[in-house]
Amino acid sequence: MFLVAGLGNPGEEYATTPHNLGFLVVDRLAARHSIRVSRKECQALVGQGTIAGKPVLLAKPQTYMNLSGIAVRLLIEKNELAVSDLIAVYDELDLPWGTLRIKPKGSPAGHNGAKDLVARLGTQEFTRIRLGAHPGHPLSLPGQTGAGKEYLLSRFTRQHHETLDAFIDLGADAAESIIAEGVEKSMTRFNGRAPGSTEEDR
Repeated sequence: MFLVAGLGNPGEEYATTPHNLGFLVVDRLAARHSIRVSRKECQALVGQGTIAGKPVLLAKPQTYMNLSGIAVRLLIEKNELAVSDLIAVYDELDLPWGTLRIKPKGSPAGHNGAKDLVARLGTQEFTRIRLGAHPGHPLSLPGQTGAGKEYLLSRFTRQHHETLDAFIDLGADAAESIIAEGVEKSMTRFNGRAPGSTEEDR
């Protein structure tokens, strides 16, 4: 069984922010495949169903972003999954808005939610879908700090909304592809694509 864990923060004040892109992708997968992500389990909201004929557990940790690993580890243990069954989906400020990168393993870079996953799982050997969140303009002046965090926790702008729906579709497509075809084929198909583009456009 695959565990697709979208990372984000619970609560209405965070629901429409770049830091909750992972939650939004899980919601899109749930809507596409008629999976109710509403059961409280292991400090997460979860729902079970099938995608591409394979059993899948969709999860939105409710521990807040920086402690995402608590819920994910508990879900892996309770459902007797391997870490290799995990697909973590989260925003990435190091990537331009609307771009997507699938990684089969590796460093969490500066993402605190991913750092917590690595720390609590004891390994970097899990698949992740990184959703570009950088707006394309400087977030701070030289010497300033904290602007990135402020941006990620701010509500989507009109400019975001112009491409948000297609971007969430792209993230959900990537998760479905990993489940159906595996990581390597999915990396070839999706890495570098933007919403509305095709493989030929890359």
